[in-house]
Amino acid sequence: MHTIKLKVNGIRVEKAVDDNRRLLDFLREDLQLTGTKEGCSVGECGACTVILNSKAVCSCLLLAAQCDGAEITTVEALQKDEVGRRLQQAFVRHGGVQCGFCTPGVLMSTKALLDKNPNPDDEQLAEALEGNLCRCTGYRPIIKSIKAVLKPS
Repeated sequence: MHTIKLKVNGIRVEKAVDDNRRLLDFLREDLQLTGTKEGCSVGECGACTVILNSKAVCSCLLLAAQCDGAEITTVEALQKDEVGRRLQQAFVRHGGVQCGFCTPGVLMSTKALLDKNPNPDDEQLAEALEGNLCRCTGYRPIIKSIKAVLKPS
């Protein structure tokens, strides 16, 4: 067991975790933040993407103990963030959500990008999303949704 202290969605958390507990399981099971999805379990699909210290990461590849002292943002926090709310609304309005399984990870990858660059070009957007697999949309509605919230140059 290892006691970790971290900030999740702006709330300080201190909890004992098994040394082999994945961050994904810690978030979903210990903190009941079930918006983060488990897809492939090997970091290939992006469904489990969260923001860790301002960087989009696959939570299935990290141990919770590795995140001691970190700041983590999950999809649940987007409703409290202006850009996050606008992204969610745009995904609904422009069809970026179909089955919805990949959506939390795509939103988190996009949020991490927009926090650093509020007006990315197509190449930067493609690079930010390259780790997120979507089987339903063909990505066009996702890109359209994201572009709807970009700040004009």
